[in-house]
Amino acid sequence: MYPNIVITGMGILSALGDTLEAQWEQLKHQKQLLSEPEVLDTRHKSAIKVGEIKRTNAQLAAQLGLPPENNYSRTALLAIFSARQAIAQAQLTPDALAQTGLVFASTVGGMDMTERYLFDFAENPSLLSYLHTHPIGAVARQIATDSALGGLLMSVSTACSSAANAFITAANLLRTGRAEQLLVGGADALSKFTVNGFHSLMILSDSYCTPFDDNRKGLNLGEAGAFLVLETEEKAISRGATPLGRLAGWGNANDTFHQTASSEEGEGAFLAMQKALKVAQLTPDQIDYINAHGTATPNNDLSEARALLRLFGQNIPPFSSTKPYTGHTLGAASAVEAVFSLLALQHQAILPNLNFSTPMQQVPLLPATQWAEKPLKYVLSNSFGFGGNCSTLIFKR
Repeated sequence: MYPNIVITGMGILSALGDTLEAQWEQLKHQKQLLSEPEVLDTRHKSAIKVGEIKRTNAQLAAQLGLPPENNYSRTALLAIFSARQAIAQAQLTPDALAQTGLVFASTVGGMDMTERYLFDFAENPSLLSYLHTHPIGAVARQIATDSALGGLLMSVSTACSSAANAFITAANLLRTGRAEQLLVGGADALSKFTVNGFHSLMILSDSYCTPFDDNRKGLNLGEAGAFLVLETEEKAISRGATPLGRLAGWGNANDTFHQTASSEEGEGAFLAMQKALKVAQLTPDQIDYINAHGTATPNNDLSEARALLRLFGQNIPPFSSTKPYTGHTLGAASAVEAVFSLLALQHQAILPNLNFSTPMQQVPLLPATQWAEKPLKYVLSNSFGFGGNCSTLIFKR
């Protein structure tokens, strides 16, 4: 008999704000805070909208009480900010932290500092310290050191499903007794590398993204850090912690259809959702709300819609994409949306899909477009990455 896995702490920093309360207020009032980049210096500034945190690295470091001279990348700063929040809410003591592990997800790691000083390293060797903290594993070490975590340390990078796979990794560690308590999540900062890469794929929108709309033009990038404390239910009870929710199911599938596109019939998405339902021992009709991947690219939304139709038939639960609120935060997206899913469960409310007006001609599904209070017990959250790496998480109240 596998142990139940519960969530006892959450932390998040995104374009919507730097507390859980701020996130919920912006979501509830359907605030769309995407804008032209201000902190990120990019040649595409006037042609894109992003979910940017309007604080410089120096301002973030000062807010965290870190020394002005440091080798923290923006990704590390976003991660540390949200990790501290999650730990505080979970009320982990120094002794507990010494036994707590970390599973961290990201796609760019310390890229923002590497690209900033790329042509200066040869002439200024002191800047090489930023190269040492470029790898995702090095960022994970910085997070663990900041919070004095003494347990196992792991990093995951599978494009936009990274954080979901961090949750799956954590679930397997907890279920098999290799850990009792883990800090799990992800962070990604906006960078020229990311913007230029997605621009080359021609999937960036020059206006607000419109998930599942027939006239969708592409995605808006974003940046964020989000972490959750996962532990066995027995561990939580033993220390008197109050669970915020439960990780009930998870699934991952690789359809290897294309390097950057999902399969037309949503094979990977379908299999991931099917596996998650099996782990949770649920039938499709027991899902109350779906936080869709919904990037607003022509390929993803059509593929995901077909997968939803295959699995749920004509009885698809209310679904929506929250990416118009935050932008697509890539490796952090699954963790951001795990927080949103749990907030939805706590407040018993469905989050509306912004900017929708016209159903897709091929699969005319209608996302939820109005704020609605509704009894929720199970929320399913999708995250799909390049290479067909598709992951699904199911959260329970």
